Amino acid sequence: MIPMLLSEIRDVTGGRVHGELDPESVVVDGPVTTDSRECGPGGLYVARVGEQADGHTFAAAAAAAGAVAALTSRPLDDLPCVVVDDVQLAFGLLARAVLDRAPHLRVVAVTGSSGKTSTKDLLASVLAPSGETVAPVNSLNGEIGVPLTVCRVTPTTAFLVAEMGARGVGHIAYLTSIAPPEVAIVLNVGSAHLGEFGSRENIAIAKAELPRAVGPGGLSILNADDPLVSAMATGLASRVVFVGRAPSADVRAEDVELDARGRATYTLVTASGRRQVTLRQSGLHHVANSLAVAAAALELGVALSDVAERLSAAIAGSRWRMEVTERPDGVVIVNDAYNANPESMRAALEALAAIATDGRRWAVLGSMLELGDESDDEHRAVVQLAAGLGIDEIVAVGAGARVMGAPHWVPDIEAAYDHIEATVRRGDVVLVKSSRDSGLRWLGDRLAQTAPPTSPTGEVVAQ
Repeated sequence: MIPMLLSEIRDVTGGRVHGELDPESVVVDGPVTTDSRECGPGGLYVARVGEQADGHTFAAAAAAAGAVAALTSRPLDDLPCVVVDDVQLAFGLLARAVLDRAPHLRVVAVTGSSGKTSTKDLLASVLAPSGETVAPVNSLNGEIGVPLTVCRVTPTTAFLVAEMGARGVGHIAYLTSIAPPEVAIVLNVGSAHLGEFGSRENIAIAKAELPRAVGPGGLSILNADDPLVSAMATGLASRVVFVGRAPSADVRAEDVELDARGRATYTLVTASGRRQVTLRQSGLHHVANSLAVAAAALELGVALSDVAERLSAAIAGSRWRMEVTERPDGVVIVNDAYNANPESMRAALEALAAIATDGRRWAVLGSMLELGDESDDEHRAVVQLAAGLGIDEIVAVGAGARVMGAPHWVPDIEAAYDHIEATVRRGDVVLVKSSRDSGLRWLGDRLAQTAPPTSPTGEVVAQ
């Protein structure tokens, strides 16, 4: 974090200092975290009150780990603290103050119904050789995640990549008040959180808050292949670059081919020239993500040749996104179970169908959450799609997935593991896909033989 006095944190958050030390003598220049286990020397502990735990009870542990202060909603005796009425809002104000202390920082923000995390990882890989880059860990994309990312900025950081998600209209607008973007990327508008938004049109309204936050000197990068996204160009203050496979796209992919693992090679076409790109991620949907990254990197001064080279070299930065593991017995596991919605399900199933194999293709599927009234139909459509793509074995896992009507249903992860291990054979490719809370990513880890230790009952042992 950019160093700040405790008195400065008090002033920007509107809080009051509690503790015996002089707030002018306490310097916060270490990690800022909501997890006491991640605290370190010079750090700030942000004490949140959640549904499962009250962060204030871990303040002593934070102090023992090196934190010099805390942001709290009540006074503590374990370490000096800035007491505020609302920790979440105060944390956002603090993050904005950090960003304002980095005037040369260039901020890129990414949103979309799917692909945000893979895209920000890819963008961070492309930008990092050109300057110190801060990007979210995993999927920190909300009211707490964005401030956590911003507070990792140092005086020498050149690029900040922010992932921005939304569960309602106004959420992204709030996040852009914390980290105003110079470059905005909108990947797509799908059905994620449809139950909360009510319609894809409402989702588009929420996603459009990102490019609308970009000023006249900035750039909005919009998906030319998604009509709801391309329509966002109307009325923007910023310049616009369209990306996609459409012939009209400013940055586009031509001559796309997939290898035996479903990895794309294509010609990257831009106003400044053409270059070949060979991606290391399985799935045709990564082409669209990489085009957005290319457009952003070019805007930020990366040469076209370097963009193509770095896109081709980049590997996945976050877990459970089309994570391919070939086991010693010749079985291939594709663990894409960090999250799921109808669009990402389709992308994963199409990627599975594109992987060459002498064995069978398995789709092991869990439920998709927050789809509202369309949930049952969307779940059944996933199995119909898998069957239409010629997937050999379709297994639905868990009570929420029973509505899929898959040829094989099992009640839980343990039963799924037993069924697959008893049936799978050399040459088979097994895709594991579900929403995060369905938990199939742990099944994917077990099948890939990278899972943590388990108890005799199959429960994951705490680490």
